[in-house]
Amino acid sequence: MTKISILGCGWLGLPLAKALLRNGFSVNGSTTSVEKLSVLENSGINPFLIALSEHKTDGNITDFLGDSKILIVDVPPKLRGSEKENFVSKIRNVIPFIEKSSINKLIFISSTSVYGDTHTVVSEETAPQPDTESGKQLLETEQLLQSNKNFKTTVIRFGGLIGEDRHPIKFLAGRENLDNPEAPINLIHQEDCIGIILKIIETNSWDEAFNAVTPSHPSREMYYTQKAISLNLALPKFNHSAPSIGKTILSDKVETILNYTFTKPNL
Repeated sequence: MTKISILGCGWLGLPLAKALLRNGFSVNGSTTSVEKLSVLENSGINPFLIALSEHKTDGNITDFLGDSKILIVDVPPKLRGSEKENFVSKIRNVIPFIEKSSINKLIFISSTSVYGDTHTVVSEETAPQPDTESGKQLLETEQLLQSNKNFKTTVIRFGGLIGEDRHPIKFLAGRENLDNPEAPINLIHQEDCIGIILKIIETNSWDEAFNAVTPSHPSREMYYTQKAISLNLALPKFNHSAPSIGKTILSDKVETILNYTFTKPNL
């Protein structure tokens, strides 16, 4: 039975761990919350309390990596508000532990924010030009991991994450003067995030970078208006006084290289 370690069993990592268990893998999962250890254990996941910081890694990272062959890093940068951090340093501190372990393959969960808004259509061939601090640190972390010859890293650049319990319309409903009404949406459902990760493991698609966005790109105004109507929420109102800025993220490589079919094509 192949063992996989998931660094960060949060909104995506926990259901991913459960999906891996259903597919016959053994899973080590990390959390920063003592209360969540029992949640992991009750799900059949080997629980570990691991906390990353810029200067050190707290917790039994050696046993967490243990005899796993694959590590999935799903730790989002915390760069909003006053608690800003150096995300690159947090991941850099973990690398010596990975190098000493049995890990030889790694999946890094990144974001389409690495592309910025300088292009109108984006594929994996597009040179990333991040214009946010989060995008810059994610790109630097991608490069840090993919340049390491001790393990093979595949990067997944997810679009905006949505799920049954998570949707942007809940924050946009009833708001006014929203920007970029004509900009295309670039979202992906949690189920497809998990499906793509499973497909990468199944097909041994390593040393790769994949954009992962549902191939449906209606305008923000059209999509969020229809979503508000379907959920019986107050309609968002958009500002048309300025030109819309936005890009369309192509996920063709996911469909061709991985032969993956999106299960939530209409979001």
